[in-house]
Amino acid sequence: MKTTKSRSLLIRHGHIWTGNADFIGDIYIEAGKITALGVDLAGIYRADDVVDADGLYVLPGGVDPHTHLELPVMGTFSADDFETGTLAALHGGTTCIIDLAMQSQGGTLSDGISRWHEKARHKAVCDYSFHCGIVDMNLAVCLEMAEVVYKQGIPSFKVFMAYDDLMLDEASLSAVLNESGKLGGMVCVHAERGRMINKLVQECKQTGRLSPKYHPYVHPIKAESDAADFIIRRAALSGALLYIVHTTCGEVLDRVYDCLTLSPRVFVETCPQYLLLDDRLYDLPGFESAKYVMSPPLRPKKEQEALWFGLNAGYIQTVGTDHCPFNFNGQKDKGKDDFTRIPNGAGGIQHRLELLFSEGVLQNRITMNRFIEVTAVNPAAIFGLTQKGSIAPGKDADIVLFDPEETHVISAATHHHNVDYSIYEGRQVTGRVKTVIAGGKVVIRDNRAEDLQPGAGRFLKRRAGTQCTRSTG
Repeated sequence: MKTTKSRSLLIRHGHIWTGNADFIGDIYIEAGKITALGVDLAGIYRADDVVDADGLYVLPGGVDPHTHLELPVMGTFSADDFETGTLAALHGGTTCIIDLAMQSQGGTLSDGISRWHEKARHKAVCDYSFHCGIVDMNLAVCLEMAEVVYKQGIPSFKVFMAYDDLMLDEASLSAVLNESGKLGGMVCVHAERGRMINKLVQECKQTGRLSPKYHPYVHPIKAESDAADFIIRRAALSGALLYIVHTTCGEVLDRVYDCLTLSPRVFVETCPQYLLLDDRLYDLPGFESAKYVMSPPLRPKKEQEALWFGLNAGYIQTVGTDHCPFNFNGQKDKGKDDFTRIPNGAGGIQHRLELLFSEGVLQNRITMNRFIEVTAVNPAAIFGLTQKGSIAPGKDADIVLFDPEETHVISAATHHHNVDYSIYEGRQVTGRVKTVIAGGKVVIRDNRAEDLQPGAGRFLKRRAGTQCTRSTG
C-alpha cells in the first residue's frame, strides 16, 4: 500500500497461522513489513498502534490470482471497477489480486497493459498485479513477450481456447507456450474446446432452445477435459509452466494426474462456486438462472466431491474467484431472449476466505494449513509475489484477523460488490473477516473501512514464480 507516513503496529495475543505452523503470540510491524513474531513482544517493542487479537485467528492476507475488474464483455463492462472490486476484496480478507490486462485484436501487449494501468492506478485500494491476455498472436507479439516479462514485470500470460473473439488456434497456442517457456513465464489457460461449444450453440439456436437452462448443455464437461488434455500435452513439449484456471470437474483432474509424469509443471485452480454450487440452479423459474451463467458453467453436484478431494490432496493448488460480476438488471437481462447474449460471469471476491473456511475447514474437507496454502501461500509462490502470501519477518504486513466462530449470512444487501445480486444469497457461513491490515496499515477494522484512499494500492512487478508443493494439507 502507498503510505505517507510509516507507523508501527503490534498485533497481540492472536492465534497466528503461518502456513506450516500455528501458535498464540504477537506480531510487530514497522515500515509496512513484518519485523518480528513472538510472545509478549510488548515488552520489547513500543508501537504506535496496538490491535488486540485475543480469540481471533491471525492469517496471511489472501492473494486472489484470478479477477476481472472493469472488463469489457459483450458491449458492457463487469460491474466492479478497481475501486469497488478491491474494496470488496479487502472486506473479504484478500489484500492482493492479479487481474487480466487484455490485448485488443490487432494491438500490442503493451497497449493492453497500459489501458489496465489507467483503470487501476487511481482507483485500486489494495495491491495488484496483472496477467497479460493474448488474443492475437503474431511475430511482433512473440518478440514483445520478453519486454512484458522482464521490463513490465508481468511473467504470466492468459490464453483462451474458447470464445470466437478471444480464442487462439493451435499454432498460436503453441507459439505462446514455446516463447513463455524460453522466458521462464507462466501460461494461464481457459480450457474449453471452442469449436465443440460453437457447434452446440448453433444446434440450440436452430431448435429454439434459448433459455439459460441450455447454457451448461453447450459447455459440456468433455469440452473442458479434452481442452485440458490437449494443452497439458502441448505445454510438456514446450517446457512452459501451465496454470489451468477455474477447473470445474473431476475429468480435468484425471487428465492432470495422468500427465504428471509427462508434465509436472502444471498447476490447477478452482473457484468457490464450483465447490459449492451445482447445475440445478439452471432449472430456476423464469430468467433467474441467468444469474449463474458463467463459463465454464456449474456442474452436477457429484463433481464437487472430486474437486474437494483434489484440493485436499494437492492436485488443485489454488482457489481463485474468477470475479467478473454483471448486474441482473441492465446487463444479464440483455440475454432474456437468447442465453448466448448473457454476459458470462459472477461476483465472489469478498466471500472466498469465509466460504472456504466454513465449507472446507469446518466440514473437515481441508485442513487449516491447506486453507492458508490455497488462498495465500500458493498463489503468491506460483506467480512470483515474493513479499506476499505468508506471515514471516521481512514479508509485507498483509494480515487478516479472523473470527472462527462468528456466524453470518451472505447477501447482496450487505456485500461490497457493485452488483445487484449474490450467487450465495442467504447462505449462512461460520467464520468472518474482522480486521484487515495491508502494508502495515489497518484498512478494515471491525468490518468497517478506515481511511481508504482510491489509488492507495500498488502495482507489483513480479518475477517468474516458483513451484509449490502438491503434498496434502
